[in-house]
Amino acid sequence: MTKRAQATTDTAIRNAKPEAKPYKMTAGQGMYLLVSANGSKLWRLKYRHLGKEKVLSFGAYPDVTLSQARLKREQARQQIADGIDPSELIKEQRQQAKADELTFKAVAERWYKDKTELALKPWAISTAEKARLYLEKDLYPVLGNKPIADITRLELIELNAKIEERGALDISKKIRQWLGAIFDNAYDRGEIPANPAHNLKAGARSAGATHKHHPAVQFNELPAMLAAVDATGSHKLNKLAIRLLMLTAVRPAELRFAKWSEFDLDAKVWTIPAERTKMRKVHTVPLTDQVLALLDQVRAINGGEELAFAGRIAGKPISENTINKALHLAGYQGKHTGHGFRHLLSTELNERGYNSDWIESQLAHTGGDQIRATYNKAQYIEQRRQMMQDWANSIDALEAGANIVAFKRVTA
Repeated sequence: MTKRAQATTDTAIRNAKPEAKPYKMTAGQGMYLLVSANGSKLWRLKYRHLGKEKVLSFGAYPDVTLSQARLKREQARQQIADGIDPSELIKEQRQQAKADELTFKAVAERWYKDKTELALKPWAISTAEKARLYLEKDLYPVLGNKPIADITRLELIELNAKIEERGALDISKKIRQWLGAIFDNAYDRGEIPANPAHNLKAGARSAGATHKHHPAVQFNELPAMLAAVDATGSHKLNKLAIRLLMLTAVRPAELRFAKWSEFDLDAKVWTIPAERTKMRKVHTVPLTDQVLALLDQVRAINGGEELAFAGRIAGKPISENTINKALHLAGYQGKHTGHGFRHLLSTELNERGYNSDWIESQLAHTGGDQIRATYNKAQYIEQRRQMMQDWANSIDALEAGANIVAFKRVTA
């Protein structure tokens, strides 16, 4: 490929004729016009990024004029000076535009077609009609026009809860199943980084159960709330209790009645006896580095007491109202409660792909399979220890100003 006249005027560019082989017309500062054998004239910019030579395309002349090409060149040079690779930036922008165009409805319709037309064993007509009804009535009004990549697990949990609130538990169960399949359809094609509907039953209500509403802030709101709590005149013990609830996800009563004898600080475990747990089963809580440091502060206040969180009345712990009052004083009445940390942890860790059995074990939830539950308690202590350490580390990083996108996933 040979270089010819400079592409510095529109006249020179218009007069450039194709030859048997492509050739370049230089336009200054790494930019040139590539004249192909077929007569096309393409703007290119040669540059280096991180020591690697690269080429960026600006489009074809005359669709992109000389002045427009020069403007694009200056924009690209500024990006390079700022440490940005313009080629990668354009690629990311195109991928984002494609993701924005890929709505939940588009993916759901593709999945529906797979099930009803393309599968080796297509759905029965009754199943297809039922799925169509649920899509149109329950899913599309809420999710239909949203980009599939923007939908969060919390949105799906809230949607499912509304279906359950009208007593449609069977529909809720089927929708959870189909949501998982729809998001798998996108995940398997690399269109989303994770499936937010994976094992969605972990965030759903159980048939026949009644649930008290425990408001909770979102993960990214934790630093502001913790700072507000620290700024109140509440007793230091109450502030430490709030942080320990956040870092362990135990029930408030389990923390308030905790005895120093239950903590094995060398083994880094807290064993809550069966008579003090809601499920009346021993609950073992792994202690992270951050929890151990907080317990040292609690011991400095109440180390001589039997109860770690002894209150003003001898032999009695601080009350749950005391914890919630500290949140109230911080301006979070109706926004967060001591119990809300359990909801927050469950939502966040499920959304980040941690094994649901680990999460349920950490929350001391017992399923119907008691043999499996007993096995899980012994099997998951080390996995839960790492999961909770990741949780604590991410909160530290968030308070320090980091942008936490996702936790590191721990695999068994």
